[in-house]
Order: sequence, then C-alpha cells, then structure tokens
Amino acid sequence: MGGWFSRKSRVTDHDRAVLQLKKQRDQLHQYQQRIKSLMDKEREMARSLLSEGKKDRARLLLRKKRCQENLLVRAQAQMDKVEELTHDLEFSQVQKEVVDSLKVGNDALKQANALFNIEEIEKIMEETEEGIEKQREIDALLSGTLSKEDEEDAERDLAALLTTTLPEEDFIENDPTTVLPEVPTDKLQTPEPLPAEQAVEVEKDRRGSSLSPKTKEKKRSSPSKKAEKIPVIAS
Repeated sequence: MGGWFSRKSRVTDHDRAVLQLKKQRDQLHQYQQRIKSLMDKEREMARSLLSEGKKDRARLLLRKKRCQENLLVRAQAQMDKVEELTHDLEFSQVQKEVVDSLKVGNDALKQANALFNIEEIEKIMEETEEGIEKQREIDALLSGTLSKEDEEDAERDLAALLTTTLPEEDFIENDPTTVLPEVPTDKLQTPEPLPAEQAVEVEKDRRGSSLSPKTKEKKRSSPSKKAEKIPVIAS
C-alpha cells in the first residue's frame, strides 16, 4: 500500500509546458485585478481633488488612468494568447492519444489479418469446390450404373415391402400403380311412373317371386276362401 501511494507519476515536457502557461495566465489575471483596483482608487482621488479645487493634480491622475487602461488592454491580449496556446497544447495531447489508439488498433488488425492468409483461404475454397464436383461425379456414376430392368426390380421390391409392412388400405393409397375406378359424373335417370294397373301386376309378380317354392305349392293346393254364392229359392 505504501509503495502504491508513494509512486511518483510520470510528468512529461508537455505537462510542464501546459502548467507553465496556466501559471502565466493566472499571473496576468492577478495583474489585471490590481490595475483595476488601482484605477478605482485614483478615480476617487481625482474626484476629491476636483472638489478641493486641485484641478492639475486631478488631471494628472486621469492621464495615469488612461495609461493603466492601455496596460489592461495589453494584458488582456497577452492572456488571450496564453489561453489559446494552452488549449492548443491540451488538444495536441488529445490528438496524440487518438493517434496512439489508432496505431494500437492498426497493429491489432494487422495481427488478425496475419492469421487469415489470402493464399490459404483461396486454396481451401478451391479444395472445397473440387470435393463438391467429385461428389457430384460419384453420384452421377452411381445413378447411371442401374439399367431400366434394375430400376423396375427395385420398384417391385419396394412394392413387396409395402405389402408386407403396411395394411392393404395404406398400401392402396401409397401405391402409385393402383388404378381406382373413376367416379361417375353422369346424372342418375329417374324412372318414369308406371300406370296403376301395370304397377299392381308388377307388385304381384315381385311378391310372388319373393316367396319360397314350398309356400307357392301350399298356396296352390289350399282351397279358395272366397264365399260361394247360395242360390235363392223363390217361394
């Protein structure tokens, strides 16, 4: 801890120059304050002399006041130059720090670019393109070695696998070779109504055809249930 606080900071020539200019500026400012204070006192003295009738001495003090005003103007000009030079020095320090930062950044960028050699990158890209082209050639050769018969055999093998692994419905849906009947698009024709007598005959025939042979035979052998007409004897 003691070594940390006792370590002296590095003071450069630039820092000394800026410090000297600031001291000079403060001295000029103090000189202006003294001149202004003296001018105020001599103005009061000239006013007192005029009231006492001492006009010559009052005139002398006023002439001295004019000289002091010229000194104030010159001191202000000097102080302006000192201020400008101080700002220039401080700004030059800022510029130096900016340049140093740019230099450090440039060095870091050069080191980063050194890791990426242009020739090596181009070589890698060429090798990548060659690998892609070679793979395309291999794919083309493999696809070209199969004949039409081989392709058909492969399709049949696929269909056989589908029949053994998928239900029949899924197989029909997934098999592109399955031909399904087309849905009829024609309108259904409505049959024309039959006459009443013909409709009765058709209904009888339909009912008769629906009976079993035994029922038909029994019906033929059974006597008619119609009531016979009894003749009326006249008295």
